[in-house]
Amino acid sequence: MHNPPHPGEFIREVYLEPFQLTGRQLAAKLDVSPSTLNRILNGNSNISSEMALRLSKALGRSAESWLAMNNYNLRQARKTVNLDGVEKIEFEEGKSFSPGNATSHGTGTIKRNNQDSAF
Repeated sequence: MHNPPHPGEFIREVYLEPFQLTGRQLAAKLDVSPSTLNRILNGNSNISSEMALRLSKALGRSAESWLAMNNYNLRQARKTVNLDGVEKIEFEEGKSFSPGNATSHGTGTIKRNNQDSAF
């Protein structure tokens, strides 16, 4: 098992293989389609909140612990995502920012390449 494992790998190695349970059998117990579970087992999908509740009831562990396994994806992204083109926004002290008023009220200033731009 990888460290940390993808949730699907964890399910396969901790629940399916030792107990000779198939993905179809588990999908039936979870009341989801086999293809939905298969996407998780193959590492192509994350655990949704709904799936976390289903897994919690069927296999045990808390729904929160199932959701925490999605941190696998964040760890993987940190290894591969290039953030060189992303620029930090520096907000003026004392000014509040909310997406709803940023474009319509111009309540802040973005510093970009040492130039101020009002928004």
